[in-house]
Amino acid sequence: MSLVIDLLRHGETELGAGFRGSLDDALTETGWAQMRRAVEGAGPWDAIVSSPLQRCARFAEELAGHLDLPLGFDADLRELHFGAWEGRTAAQLMATDEAGLGLFWNDPYSFTPPGGETLLDFEARVHAAAARLQEGFAGQRLLVVSHGGVIRLLLARAWGLPRAQLMQVEVPHATLHRIVLP
Repeated sequence: MSLVIDLLRHGETELGAGFRGSLDDALTETGWAQMRRAVEGAGPWDAIVSSPLQRCARFAEELAGHLDLPLGFDADLRELHFGAWEGRTAAQLMATDEAGLGLFWNDPYSFTPPGGETLLDFEARVHAAAARLQEGFAGQRLLVVSHGGVIRLLLARAWGLPRAQLMQVEVPHATLHRIVLP
């Protein structure tokens, strides 16, 4: 049985743009509004699963309560840990680590931010989470509230893209993307 997953990226956060990673910042009022608009008319879903980071989890809790749906959290749906780059913007990194940033954008599988999680490890945990979802929710429609990197990986895999095209997958804040797992 296939599983239909609607992937929802969190909205704007209090600490702004940049490499959020494992930082646990909250949504702004704009971020809340973005996410509420993103799910208007969407669904129906049988359940919601979220990253435990508050920029995803608080909205998932609100929506699950409003729709009276079961809610679960999966730590493997957290964003890539960016190490020393966490909380920094691309503009800041251009001033301090331009070469590293260029290497990361060109081939994130070959370059890991200092002290960060490798893309291979990140990919393995995200795909493990997807396999658990597929096993636990087969035949259902699921909303997953997560992060840009997680959604980018899942979309790239669903679309059969090679790793070299991963960074070409665009996942703006508070957008829904559907995949179907066989």
